Amino acid sequence: MLEPIHYIDRISGKRCLELVYGARALQLLYGNGWLSKLIGTPLAYLLARIPFVSAFYGYLQNRPASRKKIAPFLKTFKVDISEFAQDPASYTSFNDFFTRKLKPSARPIVQDPKVAIIPADGRYLFYPRIDQADGFAVKGEKFNLATLLEDQALAAQYAEGSMVIARLCPTDYHRYHFPCDCLSSDTQLINGWLFSVNPAAIKKDIHIFTQNKRTLCTLESERFGKVLFLEVGATFVGAIHQTYTPGVATTKGAEKGYFSFGASSLIVIFPPGKIEFDRDLVAASAQRLEIKCLMGQSMGTAL
Repeated sequence: MLEPIHYIDRISGKRCLELVYGARALQLLYGNGWLSKLIGTPLAYLLARIPFVSAFYGYLQNRPASRKKIAPFLKTFKVDISEFAQDPASYTSFNDFFTRKLKPSARPIVQDPKVAIIPADGRYLFYPRIDQADGFAVKGEKFNLATLLEDQALAAQYAEGSMVIARLCPTDYHRYHFPCDCLSSDTQLINGWLFSVNPAAIKKDIHIFTQNKRTLCTLESERFGKVLFLEVGATFVGAIHQTYTPGVATTKGAEKGYFSFGASSLIVIFPPGKIEFDRDLVAASAQRLEIKCLMGQSMGTAL
């Protein structure tokens, strides 16, 4: 069986049990049973390395017939439709629903210019110092920053920086936003595979983040320095879409892009000594628990 996934809900402060979309498939691919070891592990390996599989699955989510999945999904996961920018009945496909926009009032932005905001709805981990993150290891192996960025010199500059990892579940709002006022660069593609980023998969292989298809963008910020912003794809993610204009001054909370169907991740890396994360966020990560945050909430304050 898959281990239960617990997280802290930031608003209530309560420890919650995650209701996992596609739990049976994840059980087969990443469970600890004999069937998973015999069939699931090799199958997960193949799915990650054949991009056509995820692309085709994404194509199916764009078909009109996929609309029939929306109502059961809303009921099962108790999604708050009052936040939607449009009527759920108007979505033309499951992916149209999945990439939905929300009413601006549903995600108010913290206006204090010294505060960086949460860039997307998701479950988060916070590391004030990357080089001192003892919790960021699986089976004794640590995440490799140089491999993630594919740039040894750049990794050296941020080795003592602060890092944020967000895991977006299929149940989440899947548009992501700028965490601070900035001037953004073009987004660079770092090609790779499409492994699942579910905790069950990460516990088996911490290097998934550095193997998966990902993007890298630099956000030039007056208060936070040069912030690195990465989108990480995963199994059954149709595509990573950028909706921003590079080289244009952007205010925090403005949309940067969105993920098509599937679970996915964001990684935000701040230069050394530039941000102090909010205490409740750091406290959750110190317990090795993700904390569920909403886009627009406070992430931390400029130093």
